[in-house]
Amino acid sequence: MIGQDAALDLMVAALLSEGHVLLEGVPGTAKTLLAQSFAASVSLNFGRIQFTPDLMPGDVLGTNIFNFQTSGFVLTKGPIFTQILLADEVNRTPPKTQAALLQAMHEREVTIDGETHTLGGNFMVIATQNPIEQQGTYPLPEAQLDRFLFKHILDYPGRDEERAIVTRHGHRSVMPEIASFGIEPVADEATLAAFRDTIAQLRLSDDIIDYIVDVVRATREHESLEFGASPRSANMIATAARAFAAMSGRDYVIPDDVKFLALPALRHRIVLAPGAEIEGLQPDVIIRQILDQVPAPR
Repeated sequence: MIGQDAALDLMVAALLSEGHVLLEGVPGTAKTLLAQSFAASVSLNFGRIQFTPDLMPGDVLGTNIFNFQTSGFVLTKGPIFTQILLADEVNRTPPKTQAALLQAMHEREVTIDGETHTLGGNFMVIATQNPIEQQGTYPLPEAQLDRFLFKHILDYPGRDEERAIVTRHGHRSVMPEIASFGIEPVADEATLAAFRDTIAQLRLSDDIIDYIVDVVRATREHESLEFGASPRSANMIATAARAFAAMSGRDYVIPDDVKFLALPALRHRIVLAPGAEIEGLQPDVIIRQILDQVPAPR
């Protein structure tokens, strides 16, 4: 991957924080390739769902089918029964099908015909979506957006990066096989569990806790926002900040960790007021204003 360092950092932080990631960008910015390559770097089961307008919840979760030989129902598991799930173009399916992910993302289990099935602690959703301004898209409901730890926006690459992409991949026009890149898994379930146990013990000082809470609460008081971030977001930022500190070689969190994570952790959790939308304000601009206004601990 060329020029996607921030996206990779966020995906690693989300994996270590047991969070989910939403990647947004126009078609052709390598969202799917990024997710597949990332999944190939860990020894976890990988599954993919291509979301389409005619996809039904049963196509995602699975269904009980009557077995005439045993005279009983047998569960045919859907593609959600995996560890890393690529929800490709998740906003191209109606809200009824999008809602099939709600329980899975929050509780890591699904309920089918009144019976609950666990998905395991390593279940992670990497969802991709096109900008909602494009045709054939359905906005994700706030309840589902709040379940994503990060929303990262993949912009067009710079000229030098795009030239490097063409130099490396310009000999083919189709999606390459992931196996052709020679990506080897560098972590298994035991390694990830050890990482997470270590990260949970990292120091989070009272000043940093206050800073996270103040930033999140400031989103609920900003005049340009109709709704601010939920209390869940503060917990998620605290967990992700520990992971990011460990990735940076530290056993403690600093304010810069929180500032780096604030944009991807909050941009999808705030709702602009009508007046702000008319003025053309963007969520990132407001979050940066809040970071400038809330004093960071020294």
